[in-house]
Amino acid sequence: MTRHHDPARHDELSLGTDYETLAARFRPLFAQITDGAVDRENDRRLPREEIRLLTDAGFGAVRVPRAYGGSGASLPQLIELLTELAAADSNIPQALRGHFAYVEDRLNQHATVDQSAWFTRFVSGEIAGNAWTEIGEVKVGDVNTKVTRRGDDLVVNGTKFYSTGSIFADWLDVYAEHDGVPVIAIVRADQPGVTVHDDWDGFGQRTTGSGTTILEDARVDPDDITVFADRFRYQTAFYQLVHLATQAGLVAGAAREVAAHARARTRVFSHGSAGTWAEDPLVQQTVGVATAQGFAARAVAVRAAESAQDAYVARFAGDPEAEERANQRAEIESAQGQIVLTSLSLEATSTVLNALGASAVSETKRLDRFWRNARAVSSHNPVIFKQRIVGDWAINGTPAPYVWAIGQQRTTAAAAR
Repeated sequence: MTRHHDPARHDELSLGTDYETLAARFRPLFAQITDGAVDRENDRRLPREEIRLLTDAGFGAVRVPRAYGGSGASLPQLIELLTELAAADSNIPQALRGHFAYVEDRLNQHATVDQSAWFTRFVSGEIAGNAWTEIGEVKVGDVNTKVTRRGDDLVVNGTKFYSTGSIFADWLDVYAEHDGVPVIAIVRADQPGVTVHDDWDGFGQRTTGSGTTILEDARVDPDDITVFADRFRYQTAFYQLVHLATQAGLVAGAAREVAAHARARTRVFSHGSAGTWAEDPLVQQTVGVATAQGFAARAVAVRAAESAQDAYVARFAGDPEAEERANQRAEIESAQGQIVLTSLSLEATSTVLNALGASAVSETKRLDRFWRNARAVSSHNPVIFKQRIVGDWAINGTPAPYVWAIGQQRTTAAAAR
């Protein structure tokens, strides 16, 4: 149903709420999640219960407008909240990354088409997962997953990899092709024909559920198929913003956990600088630097989200040129944040271990998970290409690409056609 949105009705837009009140709802759950993080890492146990606790508490609907039962949080507030969650367990924000991206798309589509049914699903605790990436012989720009007709039904067939969060989800956000056109098909995850494997083999972010999804004649409602080109413009920036939140949370979490171990340590070195470990100024300095790095990382992530929030608001303002400028800022600023936080998170999660000595590498502490997870998150969307994009923009004013693809290299002849 086409609708004419009145931007004066602020309760129908997610413009922000009181952050401390919002965060206070979830901080007891974050503390509970922190308590089990090491055990989940050691056992490679997926955080099914933890994600369900969060969604039951309304976490998956924080961006839904208040008029539809959500919290009406702004994008910077969502990113700050995800940073707090990442400090507790960095796997969970990444597992929910696909969900929040789909929520964001529904928020943008609400400018022209009523999305209240989806908002109701989100508020009730339903979440979406990601199923986009294909590997193997697929060429750059192609997609092997197809939507076709089987009798009276439309069905989806294909195999997706790195389908982060899908193993926890009620719905799958599937990138596919239908009648030669790239589309997004939203597929029920609990139906026959949908199989999700937990076979991610990375050395970091082990419990994100980033495995393989197999679709075999999975039914899709025609109303749940949308043209990919109509998806919200700042989606690449948004996906990167969640990574920024995860990186920032990893730095803060590492500093916090090392500080707790330093506080509890009773053994000292004969050539140390104080009678107790907690009073040693060099230990304090090391933890202090890491804590400040966590503060700076959080500030970068939240600041980068402001331009994406502007792009969201511009969607409702009826000024295409202003909307385009906002979307470009969102791309460039998320890329700049990625460049800075990639190096910062890797350095901080390693150097902070100097505050403990050899005990820091004990597998019972699992402090290595902060660096491993930061390295895994920083490997997505290769930063070397983003550095070039930002440099090209700074020197030549070249616009950043909104969408990119990965796959087998095309031959010169094929590329020329």
